Amino acid sequence: MIRFECDYAEGAHPKVLELLSKTNFEQTPGYSVDMYCEKARVIIKELCQADKADVHFLVGGTQANTIVIESILRPHQGAVSAETGHINVHETGAIEATGHKVLTVPSDDGKITAGQVMLVYDNHWNDASHEHAVQPGMVYISNPTENGTLYTKKELTEISEVCRRLGLPLFLDGARMGYGLMAEGNDLTLQDIARLCDVFYIGGTKVGALFGEAVVITNQYLKKDFRYMIKQHGGMLAKGRLLGIQFIALFEEGLYFEISEHADRLAMKIKAAFEKKGYPFLYESATNQQFPIIPDEKLEVLKKKYAYSFWNKVDEKRSAVRFCTSWATREEDVALLVEDIRTL
Repeated sequence: MIRFECDYAEGAHPKVLELLSKTNFEQTPGYSVDMYCEKARVIIKELCQADKADVHFLVGGTQANTIVIESILRPHQGAVSAETGHINVHETGAIEATGHKVLTVPSDDGKITAGQVMLVYDNHWNDASHEHAVQPGMVYISNPTENGTLYTKKELTEISEVCRRLGLPLFLDGARMGYGLMAEGNDLTLQDIARLCDVFYIGGTKVGALFGEAVVITNQYLKKDFRYMIKQHGGMLAKGRLLGIQFIALFEEGLYFEISEHADRLAMKIKAAFEKKGYPFLYESATNQQFPIIPDEKLEVLKKKYAYSFWNKVDEKRSAVRFCTSWATREEDVALLVEDIRTL
């Protein structure tokens, strides 16, 4: 079985394992205050051109989303998100379990707009009994989105400007950030994200690391006591240096961007094969996630050899599915899939 259902099926890039093994018997302080985590912080801040940012290392995306959001919101506030946002559909109510509501807005492609943020804010404060409703306290987006789509620099700038005008911190979930940054047609840089967002994280788990996300806080007012929040939520890894070492391996020589481009390039080959076959797509994605709409009878053929993710039924005879490449996807596996798509 050749697996295309996610981008975390493999372990870690060999260079990550090599550096972990090389440093295995070194003794360091715990809880991410070691020299490796500090070196990783310096590298990330330099890449972001944000020398005053705080950088914290966490184990996974749900943990990062939960801790960041709860650290920002007051008890009566919620997070504005697309209805398809990861915190709304794929985190088992983790945000709600902390006592905060996810305030969803409709989205056809996974993105939200500055106008929608403004509307949520205005609707709340124009309600004569607004104190009886959950107050919008921040905005959550992801890039790439849950649907593989990307924000443009113009779109993110507009959202950022509205958020700052309204006093709503903007949080960007970057679990697949590398695949977004290296996508064809993308015009956002890591520096843009650091400048336009109050807090974001750079995903490692899905982009070459064994595990790990780097949370970057650029808003001075959101930095206070964040390590307390990490500890209280079980996120302070005793062997924290394992996180710093992985991000050094990924970023010191540009490996993160190289392997992200690899995944995107192979995803475009898969996309081209489905397009040539005449199959439409549920979303227009230039990233490692592709969502072709395929006749169910043809899916029965593909599933004998390939693992993919079911997304939703489109009609009685067709379904949208996700084929997902990763930093470790093999050229020969994509070549086999492309040929099998051709002969469907």
